[in-house]
Amino acid sequence: MVQSVELLLDDTADAEIRRQWELLSEAGVHSPAPDHRPHITLAVARQIWTRLDEALAAQEFRPLPIRLGGLVIFGSRNPILARLVVPTESLLGLQRRVYAVIAQCPGVPATVRPDAWTPHVTLARRLRPQQVGEALHVVAGDRDSPATVVGIRRWDGDQRREWPVARGTASGR
Repeated sequence: MVQSVELLLDDTADAEIRRQWELLSEAGVHSPAPDHRPHITLAVARQIWTRLDEALAAQEFRPLPIRLGGLVIFGSRNPILARLVVPTESLLGLQRRVYAVIAQCPGVPATVRPDAWTPHVTLARRLRPQQVGEALHVVAGDRDSPATVVGIRRWDGDQRREWPVARGTASGR
């Protein structure tokens, strides 16, 4: 399992991603379970030391407007369908700052280095190659949409628990 630092979406964007998950599920595509929460992963490691939570919380954070963009497929053997997040200078700067805090933790993959990170929200995992077309068809009609990042959380996949690191002043979940 892994641990991560994740951005949380405003209520409207959260509901929209959940709607897309439901559409994919109805089409027989493996999408996140209803108890999962839509998010944008900023950083991942095999273990993020708890002593770093204070440094993460010290990062300046205000609600951040973003745009949920087009679709992307990651991987080929067990593809992942995701909605891109259009990168902005503010978003990339926040990711760089968070990465700097966790960079020395064990098991940080190269894909979260600031020069390699692709901001996205996962829509479906473990697609069979023959499902890719159907999955794209189900959500391809959805347009880019504005959203707001309203908080930062830590996720511990081993213990299956989350806790807030930062929360903006705008209303969020």
